Amino acid sequence: MKYNQKVRSSRKIPELRSGDVVRVHRKVKEGEKERTQIFEGIIIAIKGKQNSSPMITVRKVSFGVGIEITVPVFSPMIEKIEIVKKAKTRRSKLYYLRRKDFKLSKLKTKELGKFVAEEPIEEIIKEKAKEPAVGQKKEEKAEKENFEKREDKE
Repeated sequence: MKYNQKVRSSRKIPELRSGDVVRVHRKVKEGEKERTQIFEGIIIAIKGKQNSSPMITVRKVSFGVGIEITVPVFSPMIEKIEIVKKAKTRRSKLYYLRRKDFKLSKLKTKELGKFVAEEPIEEIIKEKAKEPAVGQKKEEKAEKENFEKREDKE
C-alpha cells in the first residue's frame, strides 16, 4: 500500500481515458547514447488502474500498418505523457479500432483517421463491381456469381 502511494506520488500523470490521443515520450538507449522518442497515438485500453503502475495500450497507423505499444505509466523509461485530444467514448476498451472496416464517425472527435488503417482501394473497387447495377435482375446477378465461382476454381 505504501509502495503504491510512493510510486504514484512521485509522478504527475494526467487523467488518462480510452479514446484520448496522447504523446508518449520514451527514453531509448542506442549504444551509449540515450534519446527521447515520441510515440503519438490513441489510447485503446487501460489495464490496472488501481495498480502501482497501470498499463496503457496506445495505437497509431504508420504507412498503412497499425502499430501498438503497451506502456507502464509509471515506468522510469517514460519521461512524460501529454494529452493532445480527448474523445468521447462509450467503451473502456476500443479494440474495434483494429478492424479495417472501422467507421471514423464512432469517435466524437476530428482527425482520428491517422490511427485507423484504411482499406486498399483495390478491395473497395472489387466490392463495388460485385454489386448489381440499378435495374439488374436477380437471375442475372446469380448467373454472374456462378460464372465468377467457376473461373476461380479453374
